[in-house]
Amino acid sequence: MPKSLMKAIRLHEFGGPEVLRHEDVPIPACEPGEVLVRVYAVGLNPPDWYLREGLKMLPPEWRPPVPFPIILGSDISGVVEAVAADVQGFSVGDEVFGMIRFPSYGGSRAYAEYVAAPASDLARKPATLDHAHAAGVPMSGLTAWQFLIELGHDHPNPLQTLPHRPMALGPGSTVLVHGAAGGVGHLAVQLARWKGARVIAVASGGHESFLRELGADLFIDYAKRPPEEFVRDVDLVVDAVGGPSSARFLRTIKRGGALYPVFPLGFAGADEAGRLGVTVSATQVRSNGSQLAELGHLFDAGTLEVAIDSAFAFADARAAHERAARGHLRGKIVLTVV
Repeated sequence: MPKSLMKAIRLHEFGGPEVLRHEDVPIPACEPGEVLVRVYAVGLNPPDWYLREGLKMLPPEWRPPVPFPIILGSDISGVVEAVAADVQGFSVGDEVFGMIRFPSYGGSRAYAEYVAAPASDLARKPATLDHAHAAGVPMSGLTAWQFLIELGHDHPNPLQTLPHRPMALGPGSTVLVHGAAGGVGHLAVQLARWKGARVIAVASGGHESFLRELGADLFIDYAKRPPEEFVRDVDLVVDAVGGPSSARFLRTIKRGGALYPVFPLGFAGADEAGRLGVTVSATQVRSNGSQLAELGHLFDAGTLEVAIDSAFAFADARAAHERAARGHLRGKIVLTVV
């Protein structure tokens, strides 16, 4: 008799890591345009705990209705179990990875043994990465790519009036990455280096050797030397931490340069940016299988690598969220399902 149930991590109410439930749910059906994936590993991302906590960082009018119970998560790596009749390009047995249906807050999500994913959200898993490392790529990699390389969509930008347009980078450009050791940060460092830019990495002191090995030309321990006090004339600041404090980096940027706060809510430096001639721009990352395929080629070529901060068994999602809450991550947290 075919298996009809799977294990998933579900949310029945908002709260701390203790509200995460490991329980039986039906295996999702593979609808037109979809691929059913047997999940081997899941990547964790900040939107997972933002949603678990009730999206408290958003203004009330921005908070969408959440149809409890829901399965958390977006990032997976696994093996194709079934393919809808109208889907081309994927076959049963293919190893794939993807960021599924992001942004959205309902339906079958990633913390599950099986995920029915839009085929357009998936790409072939890089051959050089195991499933745990591949699961750490999608959201962080796509965020870095869509901020720095190519936006790749024409959806309205909920964060600003104009669409985000990545700055052209190359030899002679200087990019400062704040929060450089985290998921988005360590991939942004590598993508900026790939484009030929000089990279200044800002993180806590214990990450220096890690970031220099990834290609950072200069490392700044923010606890010892606040970068805004002495760095000047950079072309671009990628603030992978963001928030209200992001405006302090405006003084480090040359006229005509740009500041990209990955988390722009609370930014209060628009007037100062205008006086200094600095563009401040952000975007909301969106699922994109074709961009993931491009990132996959860079991993297989040895141009990029993804770091795993820690891996937890699937049933230990609560412990994984507790690790995230402690901060100071080096790369990504993942759940191993198989």
